[in-house]
Amino acid sequence: MGSMADKLKLALAALLVVAGLTGFYALASKPMALRVLAVVGGVAAAALVAWFTAPGRQFVAFARESVAEAKRVVWPTRKEAMQTTGVVFVFVVLMALFIFVVDASLGAILRMLMERGS
Repeated sequence: MGSMADKLKLALAALLVVAGLTGFYALASKPMALRVLAVVGGVAAAALVAWFTAPGRQFVAFARESVAEAKRVVWPTRKEAMQTTGVVFVFVVLMALFIFVVDASLGAILRMLMERGS
């Protein structure tokens, strides 16, 4: 994973998240905004501590690359999306009809076999 210092920092980050969640429940009698602030504060502090670890830096680099990759994606036009949705809808309806016909046929065959046996 990494150095012992990184492991300790990640353990501290986990403890900060737990502390934020504990604060949420410990402040049950306080306003909801203060309780949510405890959770957000714990998560933010944990993120800050995790940022200074090797895995944290790798995650930030991965996130930046992901955003850059998403910007390069060629998204379909509205017309293409509607056409694709239509094709999928028609396929689903046809498959439902096919499964219904197969099920009804097998049911009829099974009923015939059951009647013949009695």
